[in-house]
This record gives sequence, structure tokens and C-alpha cells, in this order.
Amino acid sequence: MDSVIATVSEAVNEKIGYDIAFPNIGIFIKNLKNTIKIGSFSIDLFGNSYSFGGFTIAYYGIIIALAMIIGFAIVTHFAKKFKMNDDIFYDVFILVILLGVIGARIYYVIFKWDYYQIRPIEILNIRSGGLAVFGGIILASIGIIIYCLIKKVNFIKVLDFTMIGVTIGQAIGRYGNFFNMEAFGEYTNNIFAMRMRDEYIDSSITTSLQLLNKIEENGISYIQAHPTFFYESSLNIILFIILIYMLNKKYKFDGQLLATYLIGYGVIRFFVESLRTDSLMVSTLKISQIVAIICVIIGITIYVLHFVKIKPFDCVHDLEGIMLKDKGE
Repeated sequence: MDSVIATVSEAVNEKIGYDIAFPNIGIFIKNLKNTIKIGSFSIDLFGNSYSFGGFTIAYYGIIIALAMIIGFAIVTHFAKKFKMNDDIFYDVFILVILLGVIGARIYYVIFKWDYYQIRPIEILNIRSGGLAVFGGIILASIGIIIYCLIKKVNFIKVLDFTMIGVTIGQAIGRYGNFFNMEAFGEYTNNIFAMRMRDEYIDSSITTSLQLLNKIEENGISYIQAHPTFFYESSLNIILFIILIYMLNKKYKFDGQLLATYLIGYGVIRFFVESLRTDSLMVSTLKISQIVAIICVIIGITIYVLHFVKIKPFDCVHDLEGIMLKDKGE
């Protein structure tokens, strides 16, 4: 198995130690696996030799794919339960994948333009990282709205149900950051403190406080940080539970789940972003915190308009009949 699995320890396998740990709760992980290496092999058929394999698959990609599939399965489950035409969400799923990745990359590149303007060939190289969640959400949402308008479907209701899948997808997807040892926060020694080998970490996102509190064990240097992936994932699971409860018990108007997601994730992301050391910046401002505030304002506005009897989505074509399965009625 060791010949098949690539680990982040390979470059320093002569050292004894762990790769990542949560020391205050007694978890220490040696040889953290971050890719699966598919070895090459050949098959002889009818006198001809055919070669296969010889590539690696990142755990990050596997986790993101799993997150998308689970999110899609949950959305289609509730679509059927509420007698919506779940076929719509197959198209939405494709839109979310394609436009989500494109939007996440465009967003990241825009706010890292100083780097990419002199390295344009790297813009398309998403294997090296550089995807921003908010960009994916924005472009995917625009695509869903356009699709629903073309199909004459109530896009607000579609977005309501889609946000359920997005929330659980984000909760699962954040564990890709764990395997990549990225998207972590400032130094901490709280109960959830995460300790990582200094040599694996991008030096540009380590802080003076982390370096000041560097730990040396068995000749190996470690930095310690807030596991922001864990914070965001856990809070997203709570938000997911709230959305499910709301859908089953408290679903009062189209746009309610969308508004709740915008408020909930906006608050979550603002908090998490306040701890992270790798945030996209404009001057001294963190872009994701600005977008998070805008999300909260939009979500609150939707609720306020509803409660003052100004239904914000009356202009949306009420074509739920198209979304209902044909029962021969």
C-alpha cells in the first residue's frame, strides 16, 4: 500500500515525527496522506502493449466530488418529498459544478491579479489551488437564475432547495483544506489547536505570532493555528440542520431558506475569516468579510420585506405547476 499512497512526509521520511496533530485533545497523525498515486502498468493484447496509470489524484479533489454528490442527493431527496420535479436539479447540479469552479477561479484570480497578470498561463492551472467559495456561489446562482427563467421555473424556490445542498457540501468540502494543510488561522493554544510541520506550510501565510510560538520536537519545527476548516465545517453542519428543520416545520415563503443561508453563512464566514491568515485582501480589508456582510444584509432585507408584507419575489413567475410532477390532474 505504501507504494500506492503518496504522503506529505515523503520528502522528510528519514525524520521521526508526526505531520499534523491536535495536541490538546491527544490526536497525532503520522504520514498524512494527501494524494493517491496510481502506478503505471501495461497489458499485452494481441501482440500490442497498452500502458495505463502513472498519475496522482488529490484527496482534496476526491472530497470536493464527494461533497457535491452528497449535496445533490440530499437536494433531490427533498425535491421529491415536496413534490417538485427533481429533474430540474440534475441540470442545476451540472450548472453548480461547472459555474461553481469557474466562478471560484475567476474570483480568486481577480483579487490575486498582481500575481497572475505576469503569469497568465497559470490562470487555468487550478490543480495548484486558488478557488474562492464566494465566487463559485455568485456565478452558480446567476447561472441557476438564468436557467430557471429560460425554463419558466420559480428560481427562488430552486435556490431555496439548492442552498441546502450547498451548505452540507461546504461542510464536507472544507476537509480538503485539512489534507492540504491550508486555510488555517492565527496562532492559538485552545483545545482545538492544530499543529503542523512548518516545512509543509506556505511561508507567505505564516504570521510572526506563529513563528514566535514555534514548537521544536525531535528536530522538527511545528507551527500551531486555529483549525478554521473545522470551525467552518462544524458551523455549516449546524446551519444545514437549521435549514432542514425550517424546510420541514417553518417554511413560510419562497426565499426563506435562501435568506437564512445568506445570514447564517455570512456570519459564519465573517467569524472564520477574522482568524484566517491567507485571506484575499483589498488594501487592509478582507474581501470575504465584505462579501459576508453584504450576504447578511441581503438576507435580513428579504426577511424584513416579507414581514412588512412587501413580498420581494412577487415579480417572479409563479410557475410551480411546471415544477410539480404530472399526476394526471
